[in-house]
Amino acid sequence: MPTLTTNGIKISVETFYHDDYSKPAQREYVFAYRITIENTSPHTVQLLRRHWYIWDATNALREVEGAGVIGKQPTLAPGDSHQYVSWSPLQATVGKMYGTFLMQRTLDQQQFKVRIPEFRLVAPFQLN
Repeated sequence: MPTLTTNGIKISVETFYHDDYSKPAQREYVFAYRITIENTSPHTVQLLRRHWYIWDATNALREVEGAGVIGKQPTLAPGDSHQYVSWSPLQATVGKMYGTFLMQRTLDQQQFKVRIPEFRLVAPFQLN
């Protein structure tokens, strides 16, 4: 499980291939990912924005940027964690994602970026 800590904010990622939602005949392969955000810093922080880079083996690169994650801007006190699941369709059976979260300390409104570790998206049948 890819994990990375930036400024005391630990990001871990698990990935899943969704065979039920994928349509190989139309070159659509659906992957889900579970993100766990843990605040190991001494400060209360709020997640404000996300910025994703999504690449697949056809050399298609997409950027996704916006407020919060799945409609939420969670606030995490020291020791708290937040977990969510989202998904992304690819045009190939192999790809990767990485990006950043924009966080803000609630004490002084100082903003900082937290890196999301690069993770691979691979359909299980590609591993044979």
